[in-house]
Amino acid sequence: MAFEFTDSNVREVIASGKPVLVDCWAPWCGPCVSMTPIIDSLAAEYEGRAVVGKYNVDEESDLAGEYRIMSIPTMLLFKDGNMVGRLAGSQPKATLAAKLDELIG
Repeated sequence: MAFEFTDSNVREVIASGKPVLVDCWAPWCGPCVSMTPIIDSLAAEYEGRAVVGKYNVDEESDLAGEYRIMSIPTMLLFKDGNMVGRLAGSQPKATLAAKLDELIG
């Protein structure tokens, strides 16, 4: 199961220094919903090496505003507390896994 990012925990997780993938989504967004099994699978596969989770832009807004999320799904990638990548639209699992592997090194 993917980590649930909220405005109250997202900055702490990003600052932890671990590689982080934040999937910005909303429940009414068809492509976002179709990404859920991929995000859940990656969260399980990378557990302990990276934090992979979802950030509901309908319920939370701070991160979405800070990183100017204009379309969803958008995936934000962080390493050592800094944003190092951004992917917009649905993505294949292999693409996201490759990005995570790069962050883990």
